[in-house]
Amino acid sequence: MSSTQPPTVMSTEQTLEEQRNIDVCKQYMSVAYSPEHNKGGASVEHLCHADSWFWSPSTFPNCETPMAYADSHAHVMRSVPNLHILRYDQCFARNGHVLLRYTAEGAFKGEPYMGIQPNGNHARWSAAAIFEVEDEKIKSFTKDWDQKVMQIQLGWAPVEKSENPRWSLKALKDPEGSRRKA
Repeated sequence: MSSTQPPTVMSTEQTLEEQRNIDVCKQYMSVAYSPEHNKGGASVEHLCHADSWFWSPSTFPNCETPMAYADSHAHVMRSVPNLHILRYDQCFARNGHVLLRYTAEGAFKGEPYMGIQPNGNHARWSAAAIFEVEDEKIKSFTKDWDQKVMQIQLGWAPVEKSENPRWSLKALKDPEGSRRKA
């Protein structure tokens, strides 16, 4: 597997241990976000403690471990086969915890998703992955992600015409552009 990681936009100076913890988490993410290398939970098991846990109840309600997240994510990548992390927007570690806020993108060009046929729509979104690392292995992974932006951009969630920027299809298709005011 390639060791090339997406660029990191904002970080802080890290100790050697903190950087090793970041590297473990980025390695996990590079596997979890690789349509080629993510074959499910077994693909990331070597990076995690046997009793590790995962928390993201609003977006992955049935996932309880980082391995289960990799399983679920492999399912999504069958529908979005070019899904990848574009950049790490923020990245830092402290006291065994690692924050990776990242921007990802991909297009709905693979298998149907939840009965929806591929339409070629492209999506770009941001999320945060918060890890706890112990002895160079992941102990916990909490994901904070508003999946609405991705789902609307890919055509997986219906949206009615609205002037409210929280529900405007135009704003949701270009969240970065929508926040810039002239």
